[in-house]
Amino acid sequence: MEKESENRLKHFAVLKSKYQATNYQDSSPESLLYLILRKVDLGIELTELEFDWLRKQELCETLEIIWLEQRRTEEAKRLEADFSYLKTKYKVPKHCDLSLTSFLYPILWKLKAENQLSDSEIKLLKDNNLDKTVDIVEEIKRFNTLKAKYQATKHQDSSPNSPLYQILKKLEIKERLSDEEANWLLNQELLETWEIFLQQEAAREAEFANLKTKYQVNKQLDSVAELRLYSILQKLDADKKLIVSEIYWLEQHELRETIVIANEIEQKREFAAFKAKYKATQDEDSSISSHLYKVLKRLDLENYLSQQDINFLKKRKLSETIAIANEKYAYNLRFKVESGELLSEAEIDWLKQNQREDIITFAKQKHFATLKRKYALVDPGNQLPLEPLYTIMLKLEKKERLDPLLVVQLIEKKLFSSDGKIAIAHYKLEADFYEQEFQRTGHKWHIPTASSYFRKADEPERSLQLTNLDLTSIHESNLKSAILVTRGAAFRDIVDLVNAEKCAKKAIEYHPQSYQPYTLLGAIYYDKGEYSTGDYWFAEAIKRGAKTEDIDDEIKRVLRSTKDENKRQDAVNYLLNKDSQRYTWAKSYLKKPK
Repeated sequence: MEKESENRLKHFAVLKSKYQATNYQDSSPESLLYLILRKVDLGIELTELEFDWLRKQELCETLEIIWLEQRRTEEAKRLEADFSYLKTKYKVPKHCDLSLTSFLYPILWKLKAENQLSDSEIKLLKDNNLDKTVDIVEEIKRFNTLKAKYQATKHQDSSPNSPLYQILKKLEIKERLSDEEANWLLNQELLETWEIFLQQEAAREAEFANLKTKYQVNKQLDSVAELRLYSILQKLDADKKLIVSEIYWLEQHELRETIVIANEIEQKREFAAFKAKYKATQDEDSSISSHLYKVLKRLDLENYLSQQDINFLKKRKLSETIAIANEKYAYNLRFKVESGELLSEAEIDWLKQNQREDIITFAKQKHFATLKRKYALVDPGNQLPLEPLYTIMLKLEKKERLDPLLVVQLIEKKLFSSDGKIAIAHYKLEADFYEQEFQRTGHKWHIPTASSYFRKADEPERSLQLTNLDLTSIHESNLKSAILVTRGAAFRDIVDLVNAEKCAKKAIEYHPQSYQPYTLLGAIYYDKGEYSTGDYWFAEAIKRGAKTEDIDDEIKRVLRSTKDENKRQDAVNYLLNKDSQRYTWAKSYLKKPK
């Protein structure tokens, strides 16, 4: 305790000396002076009571020193506040934790005081990623430059937020000032700057007058409309394209002459662009009435040039333009093919003339694939030959008849089936042809031929319609028989076996020597499941000239067309029991065990 007391005494003595209070007689650490000096030394503010006590003790020198000491403490706080303000003003990021001792404080203070920094100081900011601060420095630099240029240096504010900066930037690009901005210059007594503004206004008015004359504006507009018109005319004069709303504005204000000039300017610009695009710049004609302009525009819109246009380009020796036009048209034709469209004869001729057989071949292959799908040709490995199938299908598409012998040969070669879509389309064309020939010539032998083809085309109703005749008007018995046979076969196709049998037996009455009605009766009885009766009629047909293989083909057709599975099996068993060797093919119709 004694040691502590001794230390306190020594400390008090030091503080009295430091704060020039040695005249104060009380040296006890219990003295209020000791508390006051300790607080001052620690930077703690004194109360007004403590200041009054010091005055009463007439410690004037101590009071002055304490005042200076506390002033120093407050100054540090003020420095912190100033630094914080500068960091905010010059957009120093909050995450940059820089103290008063950093390089930044004097730089920001200098920037505030002098409105400029040296290159090395700017580099220091950049090196520390203070990009926004650097941007402000650059803005201040531009502002100072503009102030010097437009004689406004006496205006002290160099902040980019100053109204003057916005005004000077407008003057720099010769943009019109508002009345408020012009009055601001006068209020700030920036008369030299205001004079420059007046000079620009005079120059602008002169330019506007010239533009109105140049672009044939003969109407007086209000001040707001004049401003809009001025910007449009400036744009025209700068060879810039007007937007739709600007053209509409001119139309609304009935400035027709100006619109005509604007359109001409746009057409000239378009013509120049076309010449560059289609390699025709060596042609010096730039008039929009030029035929070259029409040709190039047509090329750009239609992707095709007529021979007359090509000849015109040849006369102008624009071979590169011709090459581009041909390539563009060829590309367009290929795209047309890829889109699934067919080429016209004229387009194919053009491709041949321009040695683009590759596109013709591609078009054929593409169309061949489409037709194969349409006519249900199964070709998983694309092994089917292009010819003659493609030519055949093209004819069918054009409703042109085929050579029947060729169709038979292709069926025999199994390039397509007799009941496939190609064969059916062929039969339909033949049926239509013979029906039309009958109507044209009245030759009745076309009736059974057309009827037979209608049946093959899977249109038995058309066959029945065609053969629904008054046979008494026909003299030839064999013709009557032929018509009745094909009519009976059509009834059989629609499973009307009663009428089918009536037609067959009536046909026998008219022409008993023909084997065809007997063959029909045999097939009818096989359809009924009366196989022995059917065999009787088939035998009668053979007696009259029918071939055994034709009879067997007819029986095969019966088996194929029979929808009742049990009935088909009965027929197969009957045939195999009758002659397993002759009817060995019937085994393929046997029901396979599950």
